[in-house]
Amino acid sequence: MAYDFRRGTIVNPSAPAGSLEAKLPYVDNGTATVDPARYHSREFMALEWERLWPKTWLIAAVSTDLPEIGSYCLFEIGRESFIISRTEAGVRAFYNVCTHRGTRLVAQPYGKKSFHVCPFHAWRFNHRGELLGVTDRETFRDEVLCEARGLAEIRCEEYAGIVFVNMDEHAPPLRERIGLPPGYLEAYGIDRMKVVRHVQTEWAANWKIGVEAFYESYHLHVVHPETRYVMADLAVQYDLYPHGASRMIVPIGQMSPRIKDQDTLNDGLAYMLQTVGVDPTSHQGDARGVRAAIARAKRANAAKSGVDYAHFSDGQLTDSWATGIFPNVQIGCHPEGVFLMRFLPHPTDPERFFYNTMTLIRTSEDPHHKAPDWMGIPEGTDLSGRVRPPLEKFGVGEDGNLGQVLSQDAELLPEVQRGVRSRGFKGQLWGEQEQRLRHFHAELERYLADDRESGSRGA
Repeated sequence: MAYDFRRGTIVNPSAPAGSLEAKLPYVDNGTATVDPARYHSREFMALEWERLWPKTWLIAAVSTDLPEIGSYCLFEIGRESFIISRTEAGVRAFYNVCTHRGTRLVAQPYGKKSFHVCPFHAWRFNHRGELLGVTDRETFRDEVLCEARGLAEIRCEEYAGIVFVNMDEHAPPLRERIGLPPGYLEAYGIDRMKVVRHVQTEWAANWKIGVEAFYESYHLHVVHPETRYVMADLAVQYDLYPHGASRMIVPIGQMSPRIKDQDTLNDGLAYMLQTVGVDPTSHQGDARGVRAAIARAKRANAAKSGVDYAHFSDGQLTDSWATGIFPNVQIGCHPEGVFLMRFLPHPTDPERFFYNTMTLIRTSEDPHHKAPDWMGIPEGTDLSGRVRPPLEKFGVGEDGNLGQVLSQDAELLPEVQRGVRSRGFKGQLWGEQEQRLRHFHAELERYLADDRESGSRGA
């Protein structure tokens, strides 16, 4: 049977129209290719720094990293560094630059302070960015000090437990630009989750190649062949939202249609049953029923697990709702926790990026509390949420203990980067399993286009 790309795959045909699970109408972004130079050109990188990064809403932090007034964290992207601060009036964001001589004001990535002292000349600023004191004030002429000011502030909005910033004072409000429907992120209670692991690894590829690798499941059977036995890579639902946002629903607990034997319970599916308290030998039916059995077991064990599944569909209990927020984010959404992934551009090299991932879960003081095994949290990780774990940084080629699948991606992406530089490569030929990539680039084009597009971004 021919593939009907306009209809696409529907994971749950019974999902009510208008529900968060329902399949969206097809979005036709055309069939054009893009110039491969955008993955390695310094000119293209400069254009992004001029027209993209300063004008889009960027995820800077999660709300639970700023629990009290005076709590702060740093957000760094490219050449810029920002102080994200919890104040009496909510979360605010400031350039991490002393207004005296331009020195970076704060070095520690997380903390709580009522004021910050410049390490160069000890000018002092409070957590609201106000200038508190100038060292040896009497030695300054009045004409100079009348220019003395607090920290330069940028726009900041807190939404669904996530903190966003935007350097453009004229950008439309976040809720107009995020693209996702109301209730989509809020359903997961990210504002009640805490970071239990935060890792940043440097990868030898352009940041867009990183985004693209996580925006499709087409490569799973080749790069991650082990996933075929527990993930239905060909039965994925793709949905495109406004403003470059998108998602794919990847059925988990179900074999890939590429596997001929769809009946026999394999080791991977048996293990998944075990993780939710189901003895595989007592499982009624064949492998096709595992996904539904996992959902039933989670609902039955809800009180013990401490997760309220009542407002989630069965598919949300089992599947990966991999959700993209333009320009550089993918969030793996699950009721028990989320993976918040950011693809951060290198400040000077278009053929490097930083893969920055936070793992957030619903924490517990119960010493026997255990995160789901599929989250890949290393043994011995503190899951109480009492102490915010440090950011673990790894360079190019260093493993970072991210697990088998991510290690496979880290090895492959440099080969993609080398290939797009070849004179023999003329541009991507994206199929409908890669429609999220085309959607992403269509939005990117709107930002990078000439001034004729500037008005449409605010529409």
